[in-house]
Amino acid sequence: MRSVSLTDSPVTPLARRRQWLVPLAWLGLLLLLAAGMGQLEWLFRLVEPDMRQVIYRRAGFFSLLGQHILVVGVASLLAIVLGVGAAIAVTRPAGRDFLPLVSQLASIGQTFPPVAVLALAVPALGFGTLPIIVALLLYGLLPIVRNTLVGLGGIDPDVHEAARGMGMTAGQVLRQVELPLAAPVILAGIRTSVTISIATAALGATVGASNLGDPIISGIVNGNTAYILQGALLIGLLAITVDSVFERLIPAGQA
Repeated sequence: MRSVSLTDSPVTPLARRRQWLVPLAWLGLLLLLAAGMGQLEWLFRLVEPDMRQVIYRRAGFFSLLGQHILVVGVASLLAIVLGVGAAIAVTRPAGRDFLPLVSQLASIGQTFPPVAVLALAVPALGFGTLPIIVALLLYGLLPIVRNTLVGLGGIDPDVHEAARGMGMTAGQVLRQVELPLAAPVILAGIRTSVTISIATAALGATVGASNLGDPIISGIVNGNTAYILQGALLIGLLAITVDSVFERLIPAGQA
């Protein structure tokens, strides 16, 4: 008789809910800090005792946080649609000849510095949010494309044969077999892409895109370390919150 271990027992609904306590705790800390940054003036005064103002007040931190999330969300959604779509297309029989081209283009997008993308995009797109969305889109494609190719390419050929033997069409095999099996690897790529974008989005403040990069850039220009810390703390907490959410979505061993 096989012994039963604790790992064999199914995860209960209560245990599943408890798994989300960590992301919720990080989210609560993020919102609390965004709402109560002004109450920490005494703390930041220790960092910059000679500065007349140590709390960034040109815009509300909640507003900056919302704009930061919006920019990252739009860029990440576009990167997911384009990256996963392109990877699926080149793994089909009709598109296999384009696989090296898609991989190279995705690699070039990430190796090209975001600052250079912004410098080239501003003359064509103007100042504001659009240039940083373009930069984040190009910078976030590689991990999504790469992981989607790995996930789809790692499926056992016997699985495809079994699915076709059951009478499934190519579209049904993709939707009901390939994507569900490759989902953990694809999500790991999306996780990397989104986390990178959260940090990189701060550069948008240099071209007039209002987000959590505003206090950082203002702090650099004015020599105010307190401003830099405020923006960096919120960006760091946002990245940790999002990363912890992905950690709960990706099965252990697939992250």
